[in-house]
Amino acid sequence: MKYNNGSVLEFKKGMKDGIPIALGYLAVSFTFGIEAFRGGLPPLLSAVISVTNVTSAGQFAALSVIAANGSYFEMFLTQFVINLRYMLMSFSLSQKFDDRATVPKRLLAGFGITDEIFGIGAAREGKVDPAYIYGAMAVAIPGWTVGTFFGSLSGDILPAMIVSALGVAIYGMFLAIIIPPAKHNKAVMTVVILAMVLSSAFYYLPYLNKVSSGFTIIIVTVLVSLIAALIHPVREEEHEQHA
Repeated sequence: MKYNNGSVLEFKKGMKDGIPIALGYLAVSFTFGIEAFRGGLPPLLSAVISVTNVTSAGQFAALSVIAANGSYFEMFLTQFVINLRYMLMSFSLSQKFDDRATVPKRLLAGFGITDEIFGIGAAREGKVDPAYIYGAMAVAIPGWTVGTFFGSLSGDILPAMIVSALGVAIYGMFLAIIIPPAKHNKAVMTVVILAMVLSSAFYYLPYLNKVSSGFTIIIVTVLVSLIAALIHPVREEEHEQHA
């Protein structure tokens, strides 16, 4: 495929592949909207957060920082650590773009890179037209934003009991994400257990429970990543097999 030839078709292809992602985002972001409402954020502001961030883990962590009246520096560090993987994904995916893809086009694609969009982009054979990524973004980002808005709006309409029940859905989503791979991957299991232990320590132990939620997320993320890298390093031959 030559760059710019058939970009419209690539955009449509990206939209088609992005529909399942958008539907998934709609459900997850609905829960984020409810949590944002419970944190005191109005529906419109919650939607603005989603459309400008497009990151589930980062946004949920941000709610904790906001609720704890954390500083801007704390918010910056939290978002930087949690969302660092998107920077790495963008660097990786940009290597599949044609050399004639300009910097603004690469930056625009980088803005919309999520785990799922990176996955469908990386899975394509050969060079990737940025238009394909734009197509996926064109449906995935609205799905994430609309879900957030209506989730927050429902929190203002639905009875408190139902809102509380729906708020539990996010924990079910996280369990659905971590349990299957943890059963087959010792590294993932190690990360899950370490995260649980350290998070509990920062919640219950004296002095440690004085650390704000934002810095707790940062410390736990860095420590767990470091320990997991030391215990379960990725060998060069394993990296080549999965490349």
